[in-house]
Formats: sequence, structure tokens, C-alpha cells
Amino acid sequence: MSKALSSWSGMRRYLEKEMPADPLKGRVRYNCTSYVGMDGCRIFEVFFDGNLFKQFSWETVNSYFIREGIAEKPPRMDIHDYWADYRTLLAEYPMEKRTEYTDDEFAGALEAYRNRSIIDSLASPDPIVRMFALLDRRTGRRALEKLADRVAEWPEWLRQVYRFRMDAVTPVSRSMEECQKIE
Repeated sequence: MSKALSSWSGMRRYLEKEMPADPLKGRVRYNCTSYVGMDGCRIFEVFFDGNLFKQFSWETVNSYFIREGIAEKPPRMDIHDYWADYRTLLAEYPMEKRTEYTDDEFAGALEAYRNRSIIDSLASPDPIVRMFALLDRRTGRRALEKLADRVAEWPEWLRQVYRFRMDAVTPVSRSMEECQKIE
């Protein structure tokens, strides 16, 4: 992780306690795991309401390549077979062409988000940067509503982030009886 991102514990505190919109505080959690022998690779995870929402790692991207039939893998494969052609496919399928992303792409998007205005982050071609911007406290209801026309063009996972955020800012509708009691 670059020095611009500081320590993970500090970054996590920022992402979970300082950055999110008030209705999202305590509902969004981030995790970063590094395993021995992974040569510095990490698995970043995002949780909504205690449920795993999305992972960012080499593994999730390679599994995506296999699941989508992009990588041809034998039914019985060893570790070499599993990772064969990974870097070539990663170069051939940039972020715009896939819906799973690496840990480095997550970290790069987080750094880009931290160094841009919220308006630039909401308009970013990088969907991970947009994810951070959608969850940001500086993104209000009107800004979210202005994005409604473009949401259909986004990957499904990012549309889910948008719906999650919109649900958090939409006031709970009250029954007529409750409204009359308030008056």
C-alpha cells in the first residue's frame, strides 16, 4: 500500500468513521488481509450491514476469468494451471471490461479518490473511485438523484452500491395514521 494511503488501520478508521454519510456509519465495514507467502498481495473486502459485499484481489479476478470462460482451465488443475495466462488476461481485459478488480486497483482507486474532489470522483471512469464517492458524506441526495440517468450504464455491483446509498438517504415513509399522530 502506498505511503499516501498511510497505515491500513488509519485508512480503515477514515473509511468507516469519517468518510461515510451519517446514515451509513456503522453499516459499511472494510477489511484488508495479507497472507504469508502472497508476496505483498492483499484481499480487500467491503461489507454492507455485516454481509460481504465485494472482494478485491488477484484471486477474485482470476476466478472471474475462469467463471466467465475467458481463461480455459482443465477440470483438474494444479497451481500453475490456475495462474497460467493471468497477467496476459489482466492486460487484455482492463478494468472497463470486467467487474472484478485486484487489490492494487482497489488501493489505486482509494488513493485517486482521496486526491480528487467529490465531483471528479463521482464522474470518474474508475468504478471503484465512484463507489467511494457514492458512500461519501459529501455526496448528498441531489447529487445522487442527478446520477440516476447514468446508473443503468454502470456494472451491476456499482448499481447495488447506488441503491444501498439511496435507501439510506430516503426517509422511511410513514402511514397516514402515524402522520396524523404527529400533527
